[in-house]
Amino acid sequence: MTRPNTFSRRACLLQLASLAPALALPAGAARAQEGYPSKPLRIIVQFAAGGSADILARTLGDGLSRRLGQPVIVENRSGAGGIIGTDHVAKSAPDGYTLLLTVPGPIAANLVLYKKLPYDPRTDLRMVSDIAGQRTVMVVHSSVPARTFAELIELARQAPGKYAMGSWGPGTQPHQIQAFMERKYGVQVLHAAYKGESPMVSDLVSGMIQMTSGSIAALKPYIDAGKVRALAVPGTTRASALPQVPTFAEQGFKDDVYTFMAPTSLMVPAKTPDAIVERLGQEVALVVRQPEMLRRLQEMGADPIGNTPAQAAAAYRAYLPVAIALTQSTGVQPN
Repeated sequence: MTRPNTFSRRACLLQLASLAPALALPAGAARAQEGYPSKPLRIIVQFAAGGSADILARTLGDGLSRRLGQPVIVENRSGAGGIIGTDHVAKSAPDGYTLLLTVPGPIAANLVLYKKLPYDPRTDLRMVSDIAGQRTVMVVHSSVPARTFAELIELARQAPGKYAMGSWGPGTQPHQIQAFMERKYGVQVLHAAYKGESPMVSDLVSGMIQMTSGSIAALKPYIDAGKVRALAVPGTTRASALPQVPTFAEQGFKDDVYTFMAPTSLMVPAKTPDAIVERLGQEVALVVRQPEMLRRLQEMGADPIGNTPAQAAAAYRAYLPVAIALTQSTGVQPN
């Protein structure tokens, strides 16, 4: 099902880039956050250490620590498709010292997957900044003979239940693709959910699972080494880090599940004072634009954003209904 208002990666980045971040605070806001920060900050990551979200959090934390003059500690609280880490931040003191680095699933797809969440991302959290647009790639273990996505579908059709597709949790992008493949093409592909991307990639490389769609940052070394084979990249354009890999759309797969992309964002508890949120947004924007951060993002195959809190909130409101409709259309269910 195709909708004309699909929130594509290109549209997202064009929208976010249309306004430059405000890098100066009003006098009243500056007075309100005097003395902040006076102690270490924590960035909560919803998945296990070693994955792309964890790497991005640590890179961002290093830059923020230098700018804020306080340590920034990355803490991994994995499990339940991102619910555990997200809920921890939503219920933390709204003082600017507990931050959430989140991928779209826990703040979008989870609203469909679970009848009762312990948090509501729309009211319990607020945006600080969209850090980057993460690029992913569909890969198979080198033992799988498929060299295109169409060939993979045919292999799976011929061998029901033989292949397993890993994800970093229920409702995440690879899980949605797996569920959509079953619903649309009538194949039987097992879903193997992990608490993070790193353990998923380890099992993929060892052959325990046969396919996934994961971050370019985590998978490119194994693609280059020939241990996994890249078949396609989601989105509307090829990824600069893997220019030889065609998009799903180039191969004739143009459904929303293959084109929708949303950013990795930084959030805080909803009642965090405006002045602190603006200060954090300002600092994130400056960190994202530093040469070292730009280099790291390029290595990860990610597109830098670093927008203001208002712009990030507007982007979230724009992509949320699209993400919810997409999750519903794939028929994905928590394991």
